[in-house]
Formats: sequence, C-alpha cells, structure tokens
Amino acid sequence: MTKTDQKSAYGFTTTVVHGDRQKTIEHGSLHKPVHTSVTYGYQDARQLAEVFQGRAQGYRYGRQGNPTVAALEDKVNVMEGGVATICFATGMAAIGAVVQGLLRAGDHVVSTAFLFGNTASVWQTIQGQGIDVSMVDVTDVNQVESALHANTRMVFVETVANPRTQIADLKRIGELCRARGILFVVDNTMTSPYLFQPKRVGASLVVNSLTKSIGGHGNALGGALTDTGLFDWGQYPHILGSYKKFPTTQWGMAQIRAKSLRDFGAAIGPEAAHHIAVGAETMALRMDRSSANALAVAQMLEADPRVAVVHYPGLKSHPQHALASELFRSFGYLLSFELQPTIDCFDYLNRMKLGISATHLGDNRTLVLPVAHTIFYEMGPEARARMGISESLIRVSIGIEDTEDLVSDFRQALDN
Repeated sequence: MTKTDQKSAYGFTTTVVHGDRQKTIEHGSLHKPVHTSVTYGYQDARQLAEVFQGRAQGYRYGRQGNPTVAALEDKVNVMEGGVATICFATGMAAIGAVVQGLLRAGDHVVSTAFLFGNTASVWQTIQGQGIDVSMVDVTDVNQVESALHANTRMVFVETVANPRTQIADLKRIGELCRARGILFVVDNTMTSPYLFQPKRVGASLVVNSLTKSIGGHGNALGGALTDTGLFDWGQYPHILGSYKKFPTTQWGMAQIRAKSLRDFGAAIGPEAAHHIAVGAETMALRMDRSSANALAVAQMLEADPRVAVVHYPGLKSHPQHALASELFRSFGYLLSFELQPTIDCFDYLNRMKLGISATHLGDNRTLVLPVAHTIFYEMGPEARARMGISESLIRVSIGIEDTEDLVSDFRQALDN
C-alpha cells in the first residue's frame, strides 16, 4: 500500500517532476521504467508467504500491484496529501471500488444530483442491489443534512459538476460529515489536485480520473482513489476482520485493494501508468494555460448577444463564483453555454475549426460536444430537464492553444 509521510519543501510542479528520482531507480533513469512483468519470483518461499500475508513489502501479481503503478500511486498520493493511494484502470473503476469495497445492502448514500452520467448509472445499479441513494442539490449543505439517515454511510460530491459547473458547498459538507462520522467522498477530476486539494475541506476519500487533467494528453486511461487519513476507520461497520490486523488508518484501503482491485480486476496497466506519470509533470502548466483560456472564451461568449447563457465559475454571473474564488487556485477548463434558439448547436459546432467534436475532458486540445444528444442522451428528456440540461447545451473542455486563436474560433462560428 502506497504511503507518504514526507512533507515537501518544494512547490507543486517541482515535487512532481523530481518525485521518481527521490527513490532508487535502475541505471540512473529519471523516470520509473515500465515494468511489464505480471508475476514476481522469490528465492525464499517464506518471503513469498510473508508478502501474501501483508507482513513484508513486495509484489504478488500484476492485478494487485506493479512497480510502475506504485510509482504513479506515490505521485498522486503526494499531490493529494494522502496516506495511501490505489490506482485503477479508469476513474469509474475507482468509484466502483468505493461502492464494492465499502457499501452493503441496507446502506444509504447521499449524492450530488449534478452528477457525471456514468456515476449516475452506478447509483442506479446499486439501488437495484439494496443500497438506497438520495440525490440532492449539494450547493446547499442544508439539503445534504436533511437527506441524512441513521444508515447513511457516505456523502458523494464532485467539486465542479459536469457539464453545468455547479459547485458543491464543500467546506460545510465536510464539517457535517466529520461531525456525523460519515465518509465524505470527493471526485476531484474537474479541478485536479493542482487547483484544489479536497483534504482541505475534510474529504475522507478523493477520486481522480487520471485520464483527464493529470495525464492530460488523451493517450491513457486511469483512475485513482486516495485516502486523506482524516476518516476514523475504527468506527466503520463494514471492515472485515482479516483487514483489522493492519493499523486502523490502513483498514479502508487494505479492504478496497483486496475486495475491489484484486477481486474485480480493474487494474491499470504499466504502460498507461507510465504515460500518466509523465503527463503529470506538466499538469500545473497545462491547467494554468487552459484555465486562462477558458476564462477568455467564457467572457467573450457572455458578452455576445447571440449566446443565451454561459456556465463558468470564473464569471461573476456564476451563482457560486465567490465560493469558487475561495476554494480553487483558478477556475479550470470546463465551461458550457447555450446559444439563442435561432442558432442550431450542430451547425455551430460544425463551423468550428479548432474545437474538436469529441467526448473527453482535460485534453491539450479544445473539445466540444452537444450534451443532450451525446453523454446525457441515455437518461432521457425528463431527467435532463431536472438536471438543467437544455437541448442546446454545448460542453467545452478548453485546451492549451493560443488564447486569441481560441477566442477567434468561437467567435467566427457565431459569425458564419
């Protein structure tokens, strides 16, 4: 299990860039190499047994751990200020690991109603397995508190909602969960560990889709789950006896690594882990650039009468602008907007020269898509209406292109 007790004296990027070489790497390499072996041999069979029993450090089988993956886990763990991080094949696998490893029939979850479509699908699935889920407006902590029951095990939020950019009342929800002894799970994907560290608001577990901002180049899938060390696992009722042989602080992640990663097999491959680890070195630079670009584009769109509304936390018109200013280093790359009814959203997107019609987020390139007709199509018009997803809503993941080029592209698509 990956841990860090080290407090870095350096800034975010310096720490990430020089992280690998702080440990011994073969042949003086500056990056942890790609270890492709899925099995590991021991000269002493007793040592193999000790590794399996958790009494010695080492690797058993590629599905449960790999030196290249462990290096990525170390990197993410430092970014999030955690005590342990586990990496998975995707961000959704990381969310599924929390559900599978920690929840049981009869439990209750309070979740943000402004939810990534696939996560909403997970909640639908677990409701069919006897776990109750309440979907609430997490911009208001009072709604979260009103939804709590005696059997509530978890509150799940996203930092910035995709695609309407609502922002959860993170600090107050964290205080509420701490007072009630409830797991507070925060999906940090839309902000990234550079713009925001959920540990600051009391998060128990932090989810990151490594595919997005951390990897950044659209060339590798991955997800991560980080334990911040703030939750008392000694009070959690679903920890199995076999994992209580570890120190209490390790119980939750020991169970997730075994019952979720090992048993369900959503392991990230070493090649993907290496791509993401290298991409992470430039995350801060990319996030600074894409955030500045997003603000410029959002301001241009908001000022144009042909645009009905723009959703971006960096705009003073955004309902949670003050909260975002307080919490985040900057406002991120995600924005969405609606055109006036006289402009067809498909025609607009087809006129773009730089914006690529594609589904992804946090890429170096600017990506655009019609939300209601793609990623939220399956949920149907009634559910979309409840979530405030209009039929003309366009989601934008702003990239690192030159600012004026992007602003000109969004403008010319309106002009033609």
